[in-house]
Amino acid sequence: MSAILFGSISTLADTSELQRTAFNDAFAEHGLDWSWSREDYRSMLGSNGGAQRIADYAQTRGEDVDAAAVHATKSEKFRSLLAERGATARPGVAETVEAARASGTKLGFVTTTSAENVDAVLSALAPTVAREHFDVVLSADDAPQGKPDPASYQVALERLGESADACVAVEDNEGGVAAATAAGITVVAFPNENTADGTFTSATEKVESLDPARLESLTSARS
Repeated sequence: MSAILFGSISTLADTSELQRTAFNDAFAEHGLDWSWSREDYRSMLGSNGGAQRIADYAQTRGEDVDAAAVHATKSEKFRSLLAERGATARPGVAETVEAARASGTKLGFVTTTSAENVDAVLSALAPTVAREHFDVVLSADDAPQGKPDPASYQVALERLGESADACVAVEDNEGGVAAATAAGITVVAFPNENTADGTFTSATEKVESLDPARLESLTSARS
C-alpha cells in the first residue's frame, strides 16, 4: 500500500451533528424558517456539497435563497462550534496515521469542503492528527468538480505520484465512495453517525473502526 486517502472531515472526526447544528444556526441568522432534523439531514447525505444541499432544499420549497451566502455563514458557525467544543479522532484513525508514518505509507486528505474548514478540523485534532502528517491536503479549491465526480481523487493521485491500485480511500458517505471508486481506488466505508445506515455497495467493506493491517491487506489482495 503506497497511500491512504481520507475522504472527508468526518472520516477523521465525526462532526456530522456539529455540521447539522451549524446549518440550522445559519438558517436562523438568514431569517429562514428552516430546521433540519436528523432524519432530514441523513436523507441529504448521499451527495457532497453543503451549498448545493441548501439550493436543492430551497427549490423543493419554492424559495429564492442565496445558497452560497447561507453556506458561508454555516461554515463560520461550524468553525466556531468546533473551536468551542473541540474534536476527537475517530476509532483507529490515530493508530492508522501513526502506522502509516512509521511504514512510509503516504497520507492524503481529499475533501471537497473549504480550506478554512479543513484547517479548523486539523487544528482541533492536533497534535494527534495534524496537517504535517499528510503528504497532500485537498479542499474545494483544488478540483474542478466535487464528489461524486472522481476529479479530487485524480488530483490527489497526481500530486502524490501514486497509482490508484496501490491506494486505499476511507470515505463516510455514498458520494465519496462513488468518487473514489470511479478513480479506481479501493474504498473502505467508514460511516459517521448520520450515514451509518447507508448500504455502501461500491465499497470493499464497511467498518466501525480503522485497522491499519486490514487496510494494508486490501491493496495486497489487488496485486
